[in-house]
Order: sequence, then structure tokens, then C-alpha cells
Amino acid sequence: MKKINGFRLIIPSKSVNEGFSRAVTSAFAALCDPTVEEICDIKTAVSEAVTNCIVHAYPDGEGTVYIDGTLYEGNVLKVKIRDRGVGIADVRQAMEPLFTTAGDDRSGLGFSVMESFSDKVSVRSFPDKGTVVTLTKRLAGKEKK
Repeated sequence: MKKINGFRLIIPSKSVNEGFSRAVTSAFAALCDPTVEEICDIKTAVSEAVTNCIVHAYPDGEGTVYIDGTLYEGNVLKVKIRDRGVGIADVRQAMEPLFTTAGDDRSGLGFSVMESFSDKVSVRSFPDKGTVVTLTKRLAGKEKK
């Protein structure tokens, strides 16, 4: 796949930045003239991934969230959300619906939501080194539907 365009966003893991990251990513995706539904899908998936970084990656304080968006030929959008936090010991278990390590106030549905609104979700994580979530979505756009 040939790369068409890209962006990089580096933000502190503060809850106020979740909406900002969602807005930046959806503005970037707008280059493909996506449908409203596609924009909503992107916003939701990115929001869940960034929220996971904020809630889980840095339990003892603030850290950094790195977001890289790349647009490929054929309107394929890949968004990587990365942290250098505590990591996930068992990715397979963490991706199971309703599993959470954050207590009763969290639903445990973050990865399920990401999968519902993306064509593909991949997760790589290493304890004490961090996590990379890659969201892939092909944008059909308004003119092609």
C-alpha cells in the first residue's frame, strides 16, 4: 500500500485530550470525504483507544500518548495509538468483553468498541514498556456509496 499522507500528535495523558485527539483524527480523515457514519466510527474507536491510555497506561501519574495517522491508497486509514506505560500482561484476556483491571467504574468494553467501529484492530504490548493499538478502517466516502 502506498502512503498518501500522515500526521503525528503527541499529548499528555489527560482526560481533556481525549476529545482533542478524536477531533484531530476525524479532521485528518475528512481528506477522504467520509460519510458522517464513518467519521463517527473513527471518533469512537480513537476515543476508546486514547481513553485506555489515560486510564490504564499510567496509573501512578501522567504520561504521554502518541498518535500517528496514515492515509494509504484506496482511502485506507490507519491510526496507531501508543503509550510507554505499564503495558498489558495478557493482551488476549484484556480484549475479552467485560474484562477490566480498573474496577467497577469501567465497563471493560473498550477493545470491543474499537473492534466494532474499525475494520481491524491489532494490539501489541509489553509489560513495563507500553502498548500500541492500531486501528484500520477503509473509508468508502460519500461519493462511492
